[in-house]
Amino acid sequence: MRIAIGSDHRGWQVKTRLIKVLQDAGHEMVDLGTNSSDSVDYPDIAAAVSSRVSEGAVERGILICGTGIGMSISANKFPGVRAATCQDAFVAEMSRRHNDVNVLCLGGDLLGERLVDDLVGIWLKTEFEGGRHGRRIDKIEQLER
Repeated sequence: MRIAIGSDHRGWQVKTRLIKVLQDAGHEMVDLGTNSSDSVDYPDIAAAVSSRVSEGAVERGILICGTGIGMSISANKFPGVRAATCQDAFVAEMSRRHNDVNVLCLGGDLLGERLVDDLVGIWLKTEFEGGRHGRRIDKIEQLER
């Protein structure tokens, strides 16, 4: 899978490690920054990742900031992007099964390495169920118009 990934200064170490884990699993990663602890504005990173998801240049995106909340708010401004902050396995799975979430937002200050790996793994392998959930996604897309 082709995945765009980005973080602010509070998530860059998680992002750097996650890129290697996902590349080792066979995914093509597009790193959109940042790459240091120097302060950056998370909406800029969210825009870089979300615009690529929105235009179809990548299949999915992953964003990491301190809590994941600011990234999620910013990412959801882009047409076709369905971003969610996930902090446990159930939410990560349901975000895909029922909401077809295509941008995963994580809190770099809140989650340990093992949990991040578990959440990303669940999120990547879980398929969208469609059916009644597809009808609801269609309604969300109508709101964007």
